Amino acid sequence: MPRNYKQEYENYQGTEASKQDRAQRNKARRMLEKKGVVHKGDGKDVDHKKPLSKGGTTVINNLKAKPAAKNRSFKRNSDGSMK
Repeated sequence: MPRNYKQEYENYQGTEASKQDRAQRNKARRMLEKKGVVHKGDGKDVDHKKPLSKGGTTVINNLKAKPAAKNRSFKRNSDGSMK
């Protein structure tokens, strides 16, 4: 069954909360690009030390660069939420 991208956008990616989170992630990336820590196509992700979902903010002291593979795999609780 093909993926319904339009419905996915309407139900999740297009919500105001998702748009705000995406804007914060983009801002964090731009901040570290200005400092020269990350570059386009370098395979690194910008990580929030204290996640946005746990009350973290997008300030330079809360950001670090990590390889994408390490940033996208993290321990989860049995209900699927982050530890």
